[in-house]
Amino acid sequence: MVTLMQTPHKYNPQLKRALAYTLLCLLCTLPARAARTERLAVNWRPLHYDVALTFDDQLSALTRAETRITVLVLRAPLSVLDLDFGALPVDGVLVDAEPARFEQAAGRLNITLPRPAQAQTRLAVSITYHGRPADGLILVNDKDGHPSATGDNWPDRVHNWIPTLDHPAAKATVNFTVTAPARDTVVANGRLLGLLPTPDGQRRTWTFSEAAPVPPYCMIVVVGEFAEVVPPETLAADKPAVPLAYYVAPSEQSLALAGFSAAPPALKFFTQTVAPYPYEKLAHIIGATRFGGMENTSAIVYQSTLLAPRPNAPVSQRFQIGRSLVEIVAHETAHQWFGDAVTPATWADLWLSEGFANYFAGLFVAQAEGADVFRQYMRRQAETYLTYERKRRAPIYDTETERLNSLLNANNYQKGSWVLHMLRAQLGDAAFFAGLRHYYHAHAGANATTEDLRRALEHASGRSLRAFFARWVYGSGHPQYELNWAWRRRGRQGGTLALTLKQTQPDEPFLTPLPVKVVLEQGEQRLTLRPAGRTTVARFPVAERPTEVQLDPDETILKEASVTEQAKQ
Repeated sequence: MVTLMQTPHKYNPQLKRALAYTLLCLLCTLPARAARTERLAVNWRPLHYDVALTFDDQLSALTRAETRITVLVLRAPLSVLDLDFGALPVDGVLVDAEPARFEQAAGRLNITLPRPAQAQTRLAVSITYHGRPADGLILVNDKDGHPSATGDNWPDRVHNWIPTLDHPAAKATVNFTVTAPARDTVVANGRLLGLLPTPDGQRRTWTFSEAAPVPPYCMIVVVGEFAEVVPPETLAADKPAVPLAYYVAPSEQSLALAGFSAAPPALKFFTQTVAPYPYEKLAHIIGATRFGGMENTSAIVYQSTLLAPRPNAPVSQRFQIGRSLVEIVAHETAHQWFGDAVTPATWADLWLSEGFANYFAGLFVAQAEGADVFRQYMRRQAETYLTYERKRRAPIYDTETERLNSLLNANNYQKGSWVLHMLRAQLGDAAFFAGLRHYYHAHAGANATTEDLRRALEHASGRSLRAFFARWVYGSGHPQYELNWAWRRRGRQGGTLALTLKQTQPDEPFLTPLPVKVVLEQGEQRLTLRPAGRTTVARFPVAERPTEVQLDPDETILKEASVTEQAKQ
């Protein structure tokens, strides 16, 4: 997602349990953390959701809702099914078509099974409920004043309107059946299977099916009086295989094609760079989200201000596609591969979603606008991170932060993108992108950890990356370099360039190899400086006195640096 502002996250009493659910798909255990070193296991997992929602005429509440969950029992005997669920009134619970007792309190729905379930058996659980959700499903008027409903679930808010296991590792397939007023359009995850009017003609029922497992925070329903705009590329005779459409308020219909102009080329670029698009369609929707953009699977939602014109600008400039809008659309599109298809296994692995989306948005900018614009993009990423680090020093792999919205920070976004940029520079494009494709294909439809990424890149490059990950991902900070150079003539054959590198950051030194460019009157010479500690001294033969020495001339390392020539003796 793209965050335009940080909204405080109310601590969820389910958080400790949700974190225990970390490696659900593989039945692994949580990594050690300072406050949670215990090893925890889960007793069951969701396989599939069927969610049926009926809205009232003004989209102000659910007059009836039913969620049917196919549950796989992992550990026996299972007597109580503990679901995350908010405060909506529950009308009844069935387990394998039998009524079941339940208790609802403090964000939990504990269902007592009619009889204990054995391992590897499946349960059909049905919960019926109604009401106006306190969060997660946002019921507000859109910018044209029309009623609307938008699912907005990150990080763990979907349980306010769908009973679930509200954690990224609880991926499952999902079907939505939504009955809404006939005036409204409905968009949800997956393929539209059917659209039927009710007998009285006052409503329509929409049915969607998402066949790929998705994390709970990406389950989405959007309802409203939308104008649907289909880009010309999708209507062409040789139209792409992925249906693409934009859903906006009718007052902004004329802005949609220009506003989402980056959507078709971004979809094509990521398909060519990573893998075929993993879902049945892609919708870009202007709706109600607290984020700048939210990467719901196959149905991205953006803030209502995304296409807002500038009223005080000259008429010819009141609506222009700025680079920031292009970057937001590219960022959210990249999430369909990284974050949605390959989902972080733990909250500490969040950079595998946000750092990837940030970096791939930059790669799209580079492909569309060139290397200079990409370099400017990465400089902004660095500046944002450095500002953040002055206030807080923490690893990217953060096991201490419990307020999940606080993880939407420059460590996971900007520093995460720089880690990928540095890996690309060290490994080369061929090995780097081969490693990312291997990582993607190995975990698409499932979850991945930081260690999964490391192993994939090691496999592709044939190099150990343990030290790099230990310092850049599991460690904190960034290098602060002071490079001093001096050239001394050595007879008629030229001279020697002495480089003294000091690292002045407060924590451990970074041992990442440093490229050096020596500018000469007759050209240039490229060197590699290999730090061995806080102070590193190296000497290189250089034919003539340099006119300049540049540290990391291509800007491939996240750093602060100064370069000075040693005063002549």
